[in-house]
Amino acid sequence: MMAIQTASDNELRSIIFAQERVIVKFIDADCLICKALAPSFKNFSESPIYKDVTFLQMDAAENPVSSKEVKLTGTPFFAIYYKGTLRNCALLSSEEDVREFLDQLLIAKE
Repeated sequence: MMAIQTASDNELRSIIFAQERVIVKFIDADCLICKALAPSFKNFSESPIYKDVTFLQMDAAENPVSSKEVKLTGTPFFAIYYKGTLRNCALLSSEEDVREFLDQLLIAKE
């Protein structure tokens, strides 16, 4: 069972290559949707279904390189990586949207 890790621009690079499946949630301190989604993101991170997924959280303002790489358009912004490659990213605002992203990540293949 993995907790949500906080990552920086520098750490993200090594994590996405070290871990097969990674989901990143970019947040902003003033973002209400970020706060609203926090409990469900935590629940997903603790769910046995997603035990093979590494859950990361990054502050969008403090990590401009990663934010630019995923073409961040607002928060909460989610990105999924499979074997070091960005597979999908989007502004998500509901628990259901996040679950769909996680399910895409679970079935990701070469």
